[in-house]
Amino acid sequence: MKKEYLYEAPKDVRDFLNYMQNVKGKSELTVDEYYVDLRIFFRFMKKFKGCVSEDTPDEKIRIDDITTDFIRQITFSDINYFMNYCMSERHNKANARARKTSSLSSFFKYLTNKVNKLEKNPTEQLDAPKKTKSLPKYLTLEQSIELLNAVDGEYKERDYCILTLFLNCGMRLSELVGINIGDIRSDRSLRLLGKGDKERVVYLNDACIDAIEAYKKVRPVDGVKDKNALFLSRLKKRISPKTVQAMVYKYLEKIGLDSQGYSVHKLRHTAATLMYQQGNVDIRVLKEILGHENLGTTEIYTHLSSQQIKQAINSNPLSDVKQRKKKSESG
Repeated sequence: MKKEYLYEAPKDVRDFLNYMQNVKGKSELTVDEYYVDLRIFFRFMKKFKGCVSEDTPDEKIRIDDITTDFIRQITFSDINYFMNYCMSERHNKANARARKTSSLSSFFKYLTNKVNKLEKNPTEQLDAPKKTKSLPKYLTLEQSIELLNAVDGEYKERDYCILTLFLNCGMRLSELVGINIGDIRSDRSLRLLGKGDKERVVYLNDACIDAIEAYKKVRPVDGVKDKNALFLSRLKKRISPKTVQAMVYKYLEKIGLDSQGYSVHKLRHTAATLMYQQGNVDIRVLKEILGHENLGTTEIYTHLSSQQIKQAINSNPLSDVKQRKKKSESG
């Protein structure tokens, strides 16, 4: 658990975050999101309940003094006012409000059912806003090749290897930085540690194997801080997520895609989409490769590209049939 939780969060929130991370196995990122959502919620509640003046800046409102008695006074109606505030004042879209709904529901469910601090859960009848379904953003095959060809510089073997693994295996950022040398096995399989510390195995194709071997030839050996880590920073420590993100953005910028909403996670979308659309990978197999818990999450990659739709229309056997011109009656 991060240090700021210990000093800034009230005990009930700290206990909840600890439970979600260590018992439920939620990732550090997910726990961070819970904390941010709950901090926003309790800052709003202190204003709403008149504990601080209306003109107090949100960042100046402490929540470490929130007590269980204060939480017991929160009603279903209060929470609805908060959700309205998120929409009207914070301009949260449906997806952001749905996440806050989930965070609040998990927190109050924990207090009610796990530690019995509340007699009634005020979020029990709380409906989550309907999420907007948008197609995942991804690079085309040509853009993916262009991105790989853009790699250069002092760490080109490492950077090329990282991009190759992202684009071929569809792994998450946290999974990539967590790879140890020993996770690469002689049968060309790679062990990944996914969300909730769940292990899965992916198999490496020739491009991945070649990129790993090329990188291992130049990977530092002397003075390495974490000898197990596959990918190292310039300081010879395990590479950090921020370093990987900065590297990916650098090459995206180089090929002119930096301002178009692309990111590290979009490389995961790219791998999944290319495997499904052009590799004809079965959706159930894709689910296992990506480490999704349910098939519904994977089905977002079954979207059809405009080119596929165009080809389907053009393949209709009636596509070349045109109306025959009638002979004139006088003729």
